[in-house]
Amino acid sequence: MSDTPTTGIAFGRPTGIVRLFGERFSQRLDLRTLTICGVLLVLAVAVAVLTLASGEYQIPVDQVIGALFGQASAKLHMVVVEWRLPRTLLALIMGAALGVSGAIFQSLTRNPLGSPDVIGFNAGAYTGALVIITMTGGGFVAVAGGALAGGILTALAVYLLAWRGGVQGFRLIIVGIGVSAMLTSLNTWMLMRAQLEVAMAAATWGAGSLNGLGLDRLLQVSVILALLLPCALILSRPMHQLEMGDDAARALGVNAEGTRLGLTVVGVALTATVTAAAGPIMFVALSAPQIARRLSGSAGVALLPSACMGALLLAAADFLAQRAFAPTQLPVGIVTVCIGGLYFACLLMREARR
Repeated sequence: MSDTPTTGIAFGRPTGIVRLFGERFSQRLDLRTLTICGVLLVLAVAVAVLTLASGEYQIPVDQVIGALFGQASAKLHMVVVEWRLPRTLLALIMGAALGVSGAIFQSLTRNPLGSPDVIGFNAGAYTGALVIITMTGGGFVAVAGGALAGGILTALAVYLLAWRGGVQGFRLIIVGIGVSAMLTSLNTWMLMRAQLEVAMAAATWGAGSLNGLGLDRLLQVSVILALLLPCALILSRPMHQLEMGDDAARALGVNAEGTRLGLTVVGVALTATVTAAAGPIMFVALSAPQIARRLSGSAGVALLPSACMGALLLAAADFLAQRAFAPTQLPVGIVTVCIGGLYFACLLMREARR
């Protein structure tokens, strides 16, 4: 035997293992990904505090923090907690929902262009919500149901039209773009046929806006997302196994068809919830998973980093929508389209070169 001491060699990336319930549950955690998630969350919280502190009535940061912990005057509490906080929290949780939805569909299509706003699911959810708004003028629950139905029907139509002995990611994207264009024309026709007041309200909402959203809408959206986001996390492991192909996933005990259906329903429901609350907000679902993947250096998209990046992107976009052109407040969808459109063009050129 050789007396030369052996040196340990680290293969792969640093990871940690979490074991719960007497090692019945174990999860391997990538330390770089966790660090990136922590940094993104800190930045998102910083943007949120800056949003709460700025505006026509400027408030020092220490007083904002005091108001959040109940240590402020009644006036400060009203401005920070009752007026500004619900909208800021909505930006964070809806951005996280869009990031998770984008990661789900980019994983299923195995293509960075496969986000719900590109392949038509956003447009379908908008169509379903618009039918309810223009015909019945229903409340949030009715609009959310219409958006969910529209998104699921659009997803079904896109999958059936793209099916050729299977569904390839690029074919799904091309069909989705065509379906999205058709639905956009249908939405325009419905707005033109609606009464003027309804059409103006629906068109403003259709730009994707957080203006005027308060505590009641925050509670409604939080309840729905509190049910959907854990479902997405539960499906995250079989989602990554599906990326290896259906045969490999089945060999690992994954029900490929059932998992894909569950992921599709959850992804559409996340998009539909955001659409019902604030209108279609474009390009967050497209860009958040890819930016998070590049920062974490992972091989594919992951749900947790995508959620953190989505929260940061939408919170920052909403800050710009409120403050960049003060005293005018823009719909946040205009800001995300301006920023995300540039990213989308770069992504298209990159995919074309490949």
